[in-house]
Amino acid sequence: MSKRAYINLLPLYSLFLFFTFGGLETAYGNLQKKFYIVFLRDHPITERLTLETHIDVLSSLTGSESDASDSLVHSYTRSFNAFAAKLSEDEARTLSNMDEVLSIFPNRYHKLHTTKSWEFIGLDPSARRNFKAESNIIVGLLDTGITPQSESFEDDGLGPPPAKWRGSCGPFANFSGCNNKLIGARYFKLDKRSDPNDILSPIDVDGHGTHTSSTLAGSLVPNANLYGLAKGTARGAVPSARVAMYKVCWASSGCSDMDILAAFDAAISDGVDIISVSIGGLTGSYTSDSIAVGAFHAMRKGILTVASAGNEGPNHGTVANHAPWILTVAASGFDRQLRSKVVLGNGQTVSGIGVNTFDPKQKLYPLASGIDVAKNADSKDASRYCIEDSMDPKKVKGKLVYCKMASWGADSVIKGLNGIGAIIETEQYLDVAQIFMAPATMVNSTTGEKINDYIHSTRSASGVIYKSEEVKISAPFIASFSSRGPNQGSQHILKPDIVAPGIDILASYTPLKSLTGLKGDTQYSKFTFMSGTSMSCPHVGGTAAYVKSFRPNWSPTAIKSAIMTTATPLSSKVDKDAEFAYGAGQLNPTKAVSPGLVYDMNDMSYIQFLCHEGYNESSIGSLIGHESVNCSKLLPATGEDAINYPTMQLILRSDQEPTVGVFRRRVTNVGPPDSVFNATIKAPKGVEIKVKPATLSFTRPSQKRSFKVVVKANPMSSTLILSGSLTWKSSQHTVRSPIVIHNPWAD
Repeated sequence: MSKRAYINLLPLYSLFLFFTFGGLETAYGNLQKKFYIVFLRDHPITERLTLETHIDVLSSLTGSESDASDSLVHSYTRSFNAFAAKLSEDEARTLSNMDEVLSIFPNRYHKLHTTKSWEFIGLDPSARRNFKAESNIIVGLLDTGITPQSESFEDDGLGPPPAKWRGSCGPFANFSGCNNKLIGARYFKLDKRSDPNDILSPIDVDGHGTHTSSTLAGSLVPNANLYGLAKGTARGAVPSARVAMYKVCWASSGCSDMDILAAFDAAISDGVDIISVSIGGLTGSYTSDSIAVGAFHAMRKGILTVASAGNEGPNHGTVANHAPWILTVAASGFDRQLRSKVVLGNGQTVSGIGVNTFDPKQKLYPLASGIDVAKNADSKDASRYCIEDSMDPKKVKGKLVYCKMASWGADSVIKGLNGIGAIIETEQYLDVAQIFMAPATMVNSTTGEKINDYIHSTRSASGVIYKSEEVKISAPFIASFSSRGPNQGSQHILKPDIVAPGIDILASYTPLKSLTGLKGDTQYSKFTFMSGTSMSCPHVGGTAAYVKSFRPNWSPTAIKSAIMTTATPLSSKVDKDAEFAYGAGQLNPTKAVSPGLVYDMNDMSYIQFLCHEGYNESSIGSLIGHESVNCSKLLPATGEDAINYPTMQLILRSDQEPTVGVFRRRVTNVGPPDSVFNATIKAPKGVEIKVKPATLSFTRPSQKRSFKVVVKANPMSSTLILSGSLTWKSSQHTVRSPIVIHNPWAD
């Protein structure tokens, strides 16, 4: 995708994996230095002693405390014992061999995954609420910052911050300050490099962080709209909850590992209850992924991390943030689409997708094809795509131009040549409404051919694009951009976990950026549409906060289980990739409050899982901090996947013989004391599923019961995934777990 697509369609930065920074003179010679993150074994009692330890370790490398201080970038002293430092490759290698060092990895840069949606998934204004408990919930977001003056963060009716809050807020440049709604705001830019396109402050110049924050926990704002579109009351899932923003993503450099870890360290210490991260995770080891590491430390402190699955779909194996202790969110569409009517001079009417905020000033405008307004014969191939510098300004002036899409920005190019607007033909998926800076819309190839045929059937072609309207459509459906499984980190863990609305979400925006972010765009608004798993993530983060307001003592894993097992089931009719696209199903916030049973775990359960996955003591060290783990001395985890996960995934081990897998699970009763649950199995053709026992009886709250699921699957030819399920039903509750059979030979 082009840069424009990342700016407007899916709020992303093309900044992935920048490792190298300027060279510095060292004792190892004139070598180029990079940022590294180093985890140590023992955790000193105080922050001061931790900092001294970091200096001591670096001093043993550099030869002096002065050089060590120059090398040290940041000390993580609160939740884990680690530091960031500028090191040469030789220095990093030497550190990695020190006894006190658990692990070391290079700093990398991540990208962002960038109303009516709440009503669509059942959390309407009349939903049951515990306002007192909700106002005691603190949600922390790692993002691009926040707009404090936004109406979504007004604190009417809210008392002082909860007593547990230990965070801070400013003062900062161009930042109006916090209140009883926005109780915390900090920024992290540990490389200390100036960013000409951003501000060293929690202020949001991009709009992404403001959008996600207001989606998750925004106050009620009546008459929210974008130039009259989608008019209604904007609100978050938990309007009474408090917000803490940790700015880690920057306009020019993206979101770095060391900033992300610093934000997790601060958020955990500050006392947040839920952490929402709409930032791309990196594939590979969990123990060298800053989001996975930070989320693990948060989990140990009772904080659930919700993260976006990524915008690399519909390709398989692209799901990000796939650690099992993270709640991973895919994106779906809901029942509203933004369309623009196009009327041609011959009376024919067609429809395009996009956000066009402009009312036409006349009935019809001259209409030309891009290839017919070329500067010269040599530029016709480029002008058919309305590429910059390929068209004759005199031929474009005052016209609508029809062109095929090669890159985003045709509307900007046409406007710059004093044209009226653009009709853009694309073969890409048309499930997201692009925002345009001039009258424009996008049409599919069939519609494009009709328009092109009309243009070349007359000497005086004309047309007009009308302002966009809301059209009701069938939903839910899975966003084309939403990253798919299978999970590349752990083949037995189904990811994503859940799907939630992430297309054309209306939420608060920054006044510091136009709607498109392009030069010449004069459109500004307090609210805007954004699409991406960045937008679905705060829907689930808000639901987690909503559940916690009723169940304050539940563990992060219990909340995650409740959200997954109460999801609205979907099928391959919604998307051919089935659970690889939507996980357990569509988010259902109100049902998640009362799931009946939960699949619970503690941090040791995850450590046993990591041992089963082949992680050794050194690699696990960055997750658990100063403690030592000897996998050989731990009670081994059992079952096909060695984890008490709410979903089950069997990988075929042969394309010739049947594969049998045994999944061992334990559930905790969170429903009525006297409850009886009976198992219902749905097995696809060629698969046999048995559960033992088939009935679970409980006599008290928090009572636990164990069972096993035996799955036998015959070889599959070209089918990638088969879908089954286990559902525990009582008189009051339905607890559903998808069972997926993955055929790796079909990948």
